[in-house]
Amino acid sequence: MPAESATPDPGEELLERFLAETHAAAPMELPELVDRCATALGLKRIVVYLVDIQQRQLVPLTDGMPGLAVDSTTGGRAYRSLDLRIEESEGGGLTAWLPLINGAERLGVLGISAPAIDPVRLRRCRMLASVLAMAITSKRAYSDSLARYARTERMELPAEMLRAFLPPRTIGSADALSTAVLEPAYEIGGDAYDHSLTRSSLHVDIFDSMGHDLAAGLTTAVVLAGCRAARRNGGDLLELVDTVDQALARWLPDQYCTGIVTQLDLARGLFRWCNCGHPPPLLIRGHRVLSGELESSPQPPMGLGVRFCETPRTVHETQLEPGDRVLLYTDGVVESRLGDRTEFGLDRFTDSIIRATAAGELAPESLRRLIHSILDAHDNRLRDDATLLLVEWRPRHA
Repeated sequence: MPAESATPDPGEELLERFLAETHAAAPMELPELVDRCATALGLKRIVVYLVDIQQRQLVPLTDGMPGLAVDSTTGGRAYRSLDLRIEESEGGGLTAWLPLINGAERLGVLGISAPAIDPVRLRRCRMLASVLAMAITSKRAYSDSLARYARTERMELPAEMLRAFLPPRTIGSADALSTAVLEPAYEIGGDAYDHSLTRSSLHVDIFDSMGHDLAAGLTTAVVLAGCRAARRNGGDLLELVDTVDQALARWLPDQYCTGIVTQLDLARGLFRWCNCGHPPPLLIRGHRVLSGELESSPQPPMGLGVRFCETPRTVHETQLEPGDRVLLYTDGVVESRLGDRTEFGLDRFTDSIIRATAAGELAPESLRRLIHSILDAHDNRLRDDATLLLVEWRPRHA
């Protein structure tokens, strides 16, 4: 006799329908779908919060709900730690805060209110969070509505153009992670970053084009495209730089761009880099900055190599240890001026790094704390672009 079919679980059927409906839903229909799901699961309410560009506020997609400060709320703590947090609700019952994560990128949190939260409901809410994270990531690429929710200020044109070319803020695998921040978030002119994963390597680049206007942004866009084209055609680091040198010399002969292109071997931890007129990376090991460890002989910025590079460009390499972090940054970080007109400087920057990493937090949270400490020292007003890019090697075999 044929085996009896198992009775479908109502909660599983609901999540299956929700998954199917999210594919066809418009971006701003997601809160309505979530509301229906909450009712069917016996929950009071589920609210989706997205983090703003500067990672200071969690902004609700549901109208009429207050935002949450990342640094001082339970929901913010769930975002910072990527852990479940539960607290008592003001009107009775409980509120669970679940982080919204797509891969390694932190998107926001789910606020789930219910009379009680048992393991079955919690498991279904985790499944819901996973589906939502994928839906938000796919839909925000073409949604002005979701973009507006992540902004608290007007975006200037050069910044709008550059952000259209940027990859996700954080990417990673089981062996390594790369995370980045840019400030001033709404007024960046020529700074950018890029990172990409293959089966065996993590590619990480940082750029700073001459100027702080639309021309600088156009230069950086060409640099990003040149590096990606060479990389996707199988080129090594020197071929990436040569492609950019040739492109700028031909199409933008009056422009140049400093930068560092890097490659990390995921299995061995071999870190290779080519520095084109840029501040040297910093190696962080055991919550200490190893001064001068990644310094190298100066080479011309990209765009000037064709005319001024008398000797071939050089690729340098060093062996990382498990847990090592490499921090790349643009000169706007250390050359910025404080209120008393003194330079922020490398010593203050190094001290800020140590403070931001000493708590043993996740790499994206350490970087968020670091850029905020720099902004706070400047009363949230930077006169030049400041970009930070943090790479962490954490091999599985270790």
